Amino acid sequence: MPIASPSLLGEEPPAKTPIWNPILITLDSRSRKTWTRSIFPLLLAPIGLAAWGSAAAATTYHVRTDGGTSTQCTGKADAPYSGSGSGQACAWKHPYYALPSGGTPRIAGGDTLIIGSGDYMIGYGAPGMAGQCAAGDRNACSLGRIPSGPSTTAKTRILGNSAKPPRLWGAERTWSVLDLTGSNNVEVGHLEITDKSSCISAHSTAGAACNRSSAPYGNWASMGLIASNSSNVWLHDVNIHGMAANGINAGKLTNWTMERVRINANGWAGWDANVGSDSSNSGQIVLRDIEIAWNGCGEDPNTGAIVNCWAQKAGGYGDGLGTITTGGQWLIEDAFVHHNTSDGLDLLYLDGAAGTSVTLRRVYAVANAGNQVKTRGNMTLDNSVLVGHCSYFAGKDYMQAGDQCRASGNALSVSLGKYNVANIRHNTIISEGDVVIMTEGGDASNTVNMQHNAIIGMNDYLARVSGNSTELSAGHFAYNSAARVNYAGNLFWNVKNNQCPSGSICGKNPGLTNMTLAKFDATPLAGSPLVDAVAVISGVNTDFLMQPRPVGGKADIGAYEFQTSDSTTPTPDPTPTPTPDPTPTPVCTRNTPTLGLGGPTTAVTAGSTVSYSLSVRNNDTSACSNTSFALARTVPSGWTGTLSASSVSLAPGATGYATLRVTSPATAVSASYNIGAGTSSAAGSKHTASGSSTYSVKAPETISGELTGTISTDSSIYRAGKKVRMFARVLKSGNAVGGASVRFTLTKPNGIKIVKTVTTDSYGQARWDFITGTGSSSIGKYQASYIATSGSATTTAATSFTVIR
Repeated sequence: MPIASPSLLGEEPPAKTPIWNPILITLDSRSRKTWTRSIFPLLLAPIGLAAWGSAAAATTYHVRTDGGTSTQCTGKADAPYSGSGSGQACAWKHPYYALPSGGTPRIAGGDTLIIGSGDYMIGYGAPGMAGQCAAGDRNACSLGRIPSGPSTTAKTRILGNSAKPPRLWGAERTWSVLDLTGSNNVEVGHLEITDKSSCISAHSTAGAACNRSSAPYGNWASMGLIASNSSNVWLHDVNIHGMAANGINAGKLTNWTMERVRINANGWAGWDANVGSDSSNSGQIVLRDIEIAWNGCGEDPNTGAIVNCWAQKAGGYGDGLGTITTGGQWLIEDAFVHHNTSDGLDLLYLDGAAGTSVTLRRVYAVANAGNQVKTRGNMTLDNSVLVGHCSYFAGKDYMQAGDQCRASGNALSVSLGKYNVANIRHNTIISEGDVVIMTEGGDASNTVNMQHNAIIGMNDYLARVSGNSTELSAGHFAYNSAARVNYAGNLFWNVKNNQCPSGSICGKNPGLTNMTLAKFDATPLAGSPLVDAVAVISGVNTDFLMQPRPVGGKADIGAYEFQTSDSTTPTPDPTPTPTPDPTPTPVCTRNTPTLGLGGPTTAVTAGSTVSYSLSVRNNDTSACSNTSFALARTVPSGWTGTLSASSVSLAPGATGYATLRVTSPATAVSASYNIGAGTSSAAGSKHTASGSSTYSVKAPETISGELTGTISTDSSIYRAGKKVRMFARVLKSGNAVGGASVRFTLTKPNGIKIVKTVTTDSYGQARWDFITGTGSSSIGKYQASYIATSGSATTTAATSFTVIR
């Protein structure tokens, strides 16, 4: 979420805009190899989602570049248009014929649309445009909303050619390419979504902005994908890049899964979750095998070079992923989050409620200009590498001094609310920010478990530019926090004041392959003090590369487990080459699978539903055939436990996932309860494995009478002359406060303030509609805030939005 900052739009831009290629400015060869080994080969098919061609869809439709119009072709055959006749059994030539930009879609809920390889312009002038788009409203040319599927197992599917995905490219400033507003039970896969311009919407530098004031506007579009009020969506194998504003603008989602998705080089943000007054998400939000990078920058459509980078000091944004207040159970695994011009993963606005959590596993976050990862509430960070190289963008493009190491440049920031638990385990974290790990807020009801991490400081960048070249980053700092911190088995190195909590290893160089920020490689060298140093944590039985943990009697500190087979051994003396024996026939050896069961560990209210992530890895040798592993669960008597799948079919070496949802009775007493899961197969005892986790019921809470409130707008970006709808909500002890006085203050880009006072209704809500001007003084970033008063109590809140031409 953008944070209000003083406008520096009056500063002169650099005399020359550098153009630099991300291929040349990236991780070193060892890091690239490591990342490739760990992330991209994983093909983690979600459990319970239909494979290609297996769903009982009513009709399958086709689009291909040599197809015909909706009059010429039925769309029901993967064949070109013959050139004559109507109603032929052939494909349509453009996705607009399936999902027109105005009117009724030609596909129904549960149908499948397969789009062939090639380029398809989405915007004014494309074949099949309809409605307000055809009438000349360039903003109204998004593909039509995708109709909802009948059920979670009968989805509407929009699929490209998996071997050569089609390119859907936005043009003529259309608002978005895809629209999933109100779409439920949908699968979208194997698509490239982009535009063909390097410009950025409302950029503060004219040469970088999409600034044509009349048609034609050029080959750019604001958003790649928009969504709200949408549930049960599977987005996979999608590449969204080069959009003028956001790659994704989606909020108020329930049960979304994104796998093998890239969200790169979008001019404002990668995924902006602010969609208006109620943007809160719920259910399971899963991101797996993803890349979020270079957001806050433009992309040269011809070369792929990164250009025009900017951030908040120049009026931009720059988060890779940023939310406003949200719920949900977030799971982010195998994520590469790098070179975003503000924060990498900004989950600071999770609501902190008992049923809300974020679990991050095997995250590699590097060179984001703000914080690498920010969370709030119940969180777990395991087996991850965070490289706080927050000065990376210094001197590049339109980045300004205050953009480097924004929000102090902390590599990891964790905010706590009442009864929250934070687990930070087996991570390698290095930072040139003010703090390597910061925890903020919380009281004696909070627990921070900081176990087996390698915590490495560097020279503090912000101190250095202020003239203090020797100050180091602090290792861990608890800001305004009374939370209980449990340190165990961490290594602190090169940190401010030689911080060394009890139970830590300090004063020893961690002995990593490369400890420079530009080429950081967290792989331990032989003889590193990280190796075989700590006891095994139950449930953390693999490392960042999914290699076994432990190797040897103890586990290693940090994200990597040193593998004996990688050790350097003396080269043996040469021996005569023996006559080779015949190559033996590969033998199938069945091995015990690896089963993991993880989920929130914080105590929840009796009657709550908690989701646990279940993983099963097939450890059979490659000569074995695929195996169907049956899944089972155990919960206390009288409780409800539901698995998302009863079995998972896996090739040797593959990993599958399911979700176990557990609900306790409303009468459950305060205590910790064991939750179990197991797997088996027809192979017998060799394929039997089990795992466990804990469900804790908390004692009834005592809620204070503090006045709280929120403010939001129905969008984050508006066109000039359009209505902005602002919402305020005022609560006391979690209950709506009617009759409260809400004084809105709106500050325009030129500094002029507009004030309006409104009274909250019985739902504690107040609304103010404001029409923006169209002159130059009305274009840019607005700051909105309010002060609410009820009796002697007051509360404040603030947000921002941007107006473009």
